[in-house]
Amino acid sequence: MTAVEILERLVGFATVSRDSNLALIEWVEAWLDDHGVEHWRIESDDGGKANLLARIGPAVEGGVVLSGHTDVVPVVGQPWSSDPFVLRDGNDGRLYGRGTCDMKGFIACVLAEVPNWVEMTLERPLWLAFSYDEEIGCVGAPRMIERLMSDHPRPSTVIVGEPTLMQPVVAQKGATNLRTTVTGRAAHSSQVYQGVSAIHVAARLVTKIEDVMAELKAEGRVDEAFNVVHSSLHVGRIEGGTAINIMARECTFEWEVRHLPSDNVDELLGRIDAYAAELQAEMQRTAPEAGIATEALNVTVPALADRDNDEVLTLCRSLLGDDIDTSAVAYATEAGQFQRQGLSTLICGPGSISQAHQPDEYIEREQLEAGQRFMAALGARLSSGASA
Repeated sequence: MTAVEILERLVGFATVSRDSNLALIEWVEAWLDDHGVEHWRIESDDGGKANLLARIGPAVEGGVVLSGHTDVVPVVGQPWSSDPFVLRDGNDGRLYGRGTCDMKGFIACVLAEVPNWVEMTLERPLWLAFSYDEEIGCVGAPRMIERLMSDHPRPSTVIVGEPTLMQPVVAQKGATNLRTTVTGRAAHSSQVYQGVSAIHVAARLVTKIEDVMAELKAEGRVDEAFNVVHSSLHVGRIEGGTAINIMARECTFEWEVRHLPSDNVDELLGRIDAYAAELQAEMQRTAPEAGIATEALNVTVPALADRDNDEVLTLCRSLLGDDIDTSAVAYATEAGQFQRQGLSTLICGPGSISQAHQPDEYIEREQLEAGQRFMAALGARLSSGASA
């Protein structure tokens, strides 16, 4: 099967994060079985989803990990021109469908090369690491990485195949998602001193969240490698109140922090917590039962720092050429989770991030072909005896 044919099969599995990815995993397992590739499932706690880890080549240290996530974002409410879970050739050099660039195109390039890799005498292994629930906070990968590091020979390098137009990305911001609930006291809106409006208090806290970004810039905590040069804080959803003439008892908002590799996310959150404590004390002078509570919606996705990556950069230069451009990105990936294990890691894959999560998401055929050339060159590199 060609990469396009495999991509068609992968897109046909509607692996939106809220749903199971097991049908896709089963298909990939059958593909690997057909080619004699050893593989292991690492399931979620409820067994409804699974990571898939596979090895091609000898069980020795120094292998290369090719990492990709199998889940995709929802399509609800998006104006698609065709069924998002049926691959469509637009006859314009583009292949349309949910996940084509983010990131089933990369996985298709990997799987299409499997029949060639198994015929080679690889001196070091290629590891395929396909995860679940990346799109909702990189939830699935940690247990897969733990299994890789504890049960198998230690790899040396990791390439996370998010869409980068086949140019290496050497740094990314970390990400933390949170929910804050403000509880006040309901009262008639004409009696503003009898109650505490949770909406009004939440608005002040939301404003503080934005103000912290200005503080960071004023303090010079910036990194010019990123297009947003400072850590960003953003409130994406807010809900509260029951009627226009009732002081709101409750208001909830969801927000995120995308922090630079050089910033400590706990310190940033501490600034918000300190202000929330001031607001809570003010609220409780009128309503002792009032309060502000913040909960994390995910374990913080670690940033990828531009360090300790000479080995994987050298490998990519040998496959892509010396004139490659490295960059940094604001979106989060699983790369930082691999780097935390001491593995030389970067991000490089076919397609453009500008197409990710969009209606009529697509990947350029030429990008898919570039990904295939990369995979073919990688196999040749590992079977040549050359140092990566």
